[in-house]
Amino acid sequence: MIYSSEVDRMVCVAKGPNHGPAPIPEEGKWVQAKEIKDISGLTHGIGWCAPQQGGCKLTLNVKDGVIEEALVETIGCSGMTHSAAMASEILPGKTILEALNTDLVCDAINVAMRELFLQIAYGRTQTAFSEGGLPVGAGLEDLGKGLRSQVGTMYGTKAKGTRYLEMAEGYVKHIALDKNNEVIGYEFISLGKMMDFIKKGIEPAEALEKATGTYGRYAEAAKIIDPRQE
Repeated sequence: MIYSSEVDRMVCVAKGPNHGPAPIPEEGKWVQAKEIKDISGLTHGIGWCAPQQGGCKLTLNVKDGVIEEALVETIGCSGMTHSAAMASEILPGKTILEALNTDLVCDAINVAMRELFLQIAYGRTQTAFSEGGLPVGAGLEDLGKGLRSQVGTMYGTKAKGTRYLEMAEGYVKHIALDKNNEVIGYEFISLGKMMDFIKKGIEPAEALEKATGTYGRYAEAAKIIDPRQE
């Protein structure tokens, strides 16, 4: 240790109370986090790249400072989907400090990691007050049946109005309009369910029919349109 001459000449003053860091809530208990291994929790974070062309939602399940589970969801950029593939392999097994200082390939994923680190380090996790936290595998619950991200894709113009393209239920096949051309419902295909049916040996046409549903007053439509073609 090198001290400046000014510090070297100073008289030593004894340190008084040392109460340590303030306790933070972690998985149903209060922890004075002094080392990386003192950190646990499951939480989510959002990140974006510099041009803000795409975004990433990152879910981490941290146990004793180590990332045991990672869910990487990206949208808006084709390249970041491949970055997510690499990040899902890179993140598990790293400590949260390692992950914060690791190139996660895509800037949106790096920013999401930064945001998660802040939540985890300050005890603002989803499992802060959940006794024992959540088991490894809990991240998949965000995806639901078929293990597909919850995506909303909508498009609209002043000239032609709105187009529903993708909802939580799935791929929007048709939009139902009333006599005033206002949206009153839609028909959707649950792609996750459809692929599960096909993998079980069901013919694609039958699988498509079984995975198709409607929402709203679809049956009362005065007009049905294909949002991608009409």
